[in-house]
Amino acid sequence: MITNKEIEHSIVKTYRKLLWSPFMKAITRYDLIQENDVIAVCISGGKDSMLLAKCFQILSRFSKVPFTVHFLVMDPGYHQENLEKIKANAKQMEISITIFNSQIFDVVSELEKNPCYICARMRRGYLYRFAKEMGCNKIALGHHFDDVIETNLMNIFYSGEVRTMMPKLHSKNFEGMELIRPLYLVKERDIIRWRDHNELRFLQCACRFTEMIEKENDQKVKTSKRDEIKKLIEEYRKVNPFIEQNIFRSMENVNLDKVVAYYDDEHRVHFLDEYEDKK
Repeated sequence: MITNKEIEHSIVKTYRKLLWSPFMKAITRYDLIQENDVIAVCISGGKDSMLLAKCFQILSRFSKVPFTVHFLVMDPGYHQENLEKIKANAKQMEISITIFNSQIFDVVSELEKNPCYICARMRRGYLYRFAKEMGCNKIALGHHFDDVIETNLMNIFYSGEVRTMMPKLHSKNFEGMELIRPLYLVKERDIIRWRDHNELRFLQCACRFTEMIEKENDQKVKTSKRDEIKKLIEEYRKVNPFIEQNIFRSMENVNLDKVVAYYDDEHRVHFLDEYEDKK
């Protein structure tokens, strides 16, 4: 079994340009950590959150900006073998985790509409609440570069709006709490390379709802919208190797003089509102 020291070496040395550097770049570019922050790193058991936890653990040792980090694992009702896998990986990587229960799966399994959406909202709420009780002012999630650009396209294709996944945002329901995404610039394929290099085995999908559908249909669950977008981007990358970066940059290069309308949380502006004033 590979040692924790080797795992850390692979992050800061072997895959430094692919993992550690973009992790640090996101923290700096988006000002994700401030002095005396108490950050809850939320671990789902998958490759992304486990890498995030390890990066934070390494950073906490030598950061010039003092901060405290806690590693939280919410058990929404995992099968015991899945929970044991999370514990085993955390032990191998020498990450001290705090586990708390929510039993969200019991609630979601009874829903007929939008179970994944409801599950995500409930999980986020439980994480905020428990982290705040621990004295944290931030929660860190493992969303990466691919999640960002896929979300961009999903919102355009399926919601008819231009909306991105932000690198950080203030909670509207939990005063004083903030969400940050330090893997914002890290690409999923590089996380996979790191995982396979270390022969690590993380959870894929531990959702009981998904397992139930698979058993009932005796087949794989219908491809999700995110999977469809992921495949679409992969096809376009064969033609244009810069497609991913262009999608990402498009969210930073919005020319408001060249859109028909735009809005924030309070106002909507149509180009005709100011059209005559710009003659």
